[in-house]
Amino acid sequence: MPKSAPAPSDRELDLLKVMWQLGEARVRDIHEAICPDGECAFTTVQTLVRIMCKKGLVKKRSEGRTDYYTPVYTLESAASRFVDKLFDGAIEKFVLSMLTAEEVSADEMRDLEKMIAKARRAKEKQQGEEK
Repeated sequence: MPKSAPAPSDRELDLLKVMWQLGEARVRDIHEAICPDGECAFTTVQTLVRIMCKKGLVKKRSEGRTDYYTPVYTLESAASRFVDKLFDGAIEKFVLSMLTAEEVSADEMRDLEKMIAKARRAKEKQQGEEK
């Protein structure tokens, strides 16, 4: 997603979190997931989803009279925007901040090291294929 795309509001982010879990979904599915006890109106969710579609945060696919929505704005887009906004794009500052602010066990750090090593190998492979 281009960096010029509008940032989602807090309420839109709440819907996006649900949509990231559901994948393609009807407004009814999103409404049931975000308001299982009916604490918000269906029409409120419907309106938010339509606005998100106009903003380019989600895309719509129609099948008969049913509309299905899929998130275009990804978790990775949200994370990237957050790091850019708060840490001026310096991912190392973000990671260091999280490691010092949170109670991270030695096992969790080892898991993080493994994930970083895996991501590094994938990036190196991708860069090798581009040459």
